[in-house]
Amino acid sequence: MQKDNILKIYNSKNSVFSIEDIALIWQESNRDLVKKRIYRYVKANKLHALRRGLYSKSEEYNKFELGIKIYNPSYISFETVLTQAGVVFQHYSQIFIASYLSREIEVEKQKYMYKKINGEILTNNFGVEYRDGYYIATPERAFLDTVYLNKNYYFDNLSTLDKNKVFQILPIYKNKRMNKDVNNYFKNK
Repeated sequence: MQKDNILKIYNSKNSVFSIEDIALIWQESNRDLVKKRIYRYVKANKLHALRRGLYSKSEEYNKFELGIKIYNPSYISFETVLTQAGVVFQHYSQIFIASYLSREIEVEKQKYMYKKINGEILTNNFGVEYRDGYYIATPERAFLDTVYLNKNYYFDNLSTLDKNKVFQILPIYKNKRMNKDVNNYFKNK
């Protein structure tokens, strides 16, 4: 039975697990029993402890997946997405995440920057996609998240953004300053 438990975790598509995730996978309601089993698996090097209450199958795991599991609800956004989309050219080693609080933490030499977004905006999934165990903003949503938190932010290349999608997502922010700023960014585009 014990081998079945670890196999259930190894067979999961996810790479990072909370205690609650593991309890669901094992279909076990006794939290203390789940914690004891996890402790034994960590001691036997069958699970990798990342941070209190978070574990991975091995030392190889999806860092984005870990980022959204630390504080939930959250999603990958801001410079992380904008750099990937070619909107911002500067490389950032940190992973930027929209969350309900602002924090900077480090787990296994990876920095995670959580930026606080209003709860109503944070929980609105318009422009947020689910990929491989984590939520990530589309480039248009990441652009708007960045404008929401920053006045006069410099973007290197707005041509990679779909202007129509930007203006479809914009109303969820309910912010007059943002409306004006976004219109200025796209004035000559």
